[in-house]
Amino acid sequence: MISNKNKIEIEKTYDIVIVGAGISGLTLAERYSSLGKKILVIEARDHIGGNCYDFKDEHGILVAKFGPHYFHTNHEDVWEYVNRFSEWTPFEARIICHIDGKKVPLPVCIQTINAYFGTTLEHEDHMKEWLATNATPIEDPQNAEEAALGRVGPILYEKIFKEYTIKQWDKHPQELSPEVTNRIPVRTNHDDRYFTDRHQAIPKYGYTKLFENMVTSKNITILLNTDWESVKDTVTYTEKLFFTGRIDSYFAKKFGPLEYRSLRFEFETFDQEYFQEHVQENYPSLAFPFTRIVEYKHMTGQKHPKTTVSREYPTWDGEPYYPVPSEKNREVYKKYQQAAEYLEKENIYFVGRLANYKYFNMDQAFKNALDLFARLENI
Repeated sequence: MISNKNKIEIEKTYDIVIVGAGISGLTLAERYSSLGKKILVIEARDHIGGNCYDFKDEHGILVAKFGPHYFHTNHEDVWEYVNRFSEWTPFEARIICHIDGKKVPLPVCIQTINAYFGTTLEHEDHMKEWLATNATPIEDPQNAEEAALGRVGPILYEKIFKEYTIKQWDKHPQELSPEVTNRIPVRTNHDDRYFTDRHQAIPKYGYTKLFENMVTSKNITILLNTDWESVKDTVTYTEKLFFTGRIDSYFAKKFGPLEYRSLRFEFETFDQEYFQEHVQENYPSLAFPFTRIVEYKHMTGQKHPKTTVSREYPTWDGEPYYPVPSEKNREVYKKYQQAAEYLEKENIYFVGRLANYKYFNMDQAFKNALDLFARLENI
């Protein structure tokens, strides 16, 4: 049962209490409901699905409130699990990057080099030679700038990585961990797909419908518009508590605040079938205040005479999206991690992107929750 605050009378005691109705929380709710456990999910927002929530806008076009989510995985157990709750439509994301008036494929691949530099590379050996000539040899990159320079060299670092990173994180790449720019693929072949996982698809009827199908059990109660702080002293659990929110908030920021980057979305509908050629087109230059434009019809395959796009503006305000991978934040998180591990003796567990202060792809979020359930229940 899913309800807004005060629409139902919640009980005082549950077997399992879960804070947060995103991927991690709903996966754990579904799994424990299969064991016949009585479960309460507390969610501060007015919807389930976390940042994967999607809905039909006023024109009837399915859009994602918090930006696109491309499901991809090599984990067969995750693929089998999500297929229990939805039909899936194959979809491989291809992303375009606007630099100096040119549209080049992202990830960096042979087509990227040819499109920007006007070269005629054909084979992997050509690309490897180009990278060897242009990349900056850095044996052990210490930050995101060094990681990018070591992979693609100074020109593409300046054009694709540097200013996009500054916009996205409000920090210079030198202040961030190598993982930030290492997430962007660099290939030596013609493969311009952003992901190469075995399974790449989107749920046929949207992510929200997928999540609704996960929590149909009468054993699951989901209370929306409810902050954990407002009920934590009145609701008890007999077995386990799972917390999926900001780990520093759980501990009242006793070791200091952790940084989480957010996004502001600007939606616009056009009276035409399509607005751009690809589902996602990036604008790395600081000349543009947004980082990317996403057109959802490319992803969902919807047929509609109009089209809706969203522009993304990184910000420090709003819902927490991305843990900021800096050395300072890493040191602060270690203190919270130690405190969280101590609470496992009381059957309190921290799970998910915000609680683990780690960027998870969608499949990693499912996998993390499924593995935790299997470990705790010896399944």
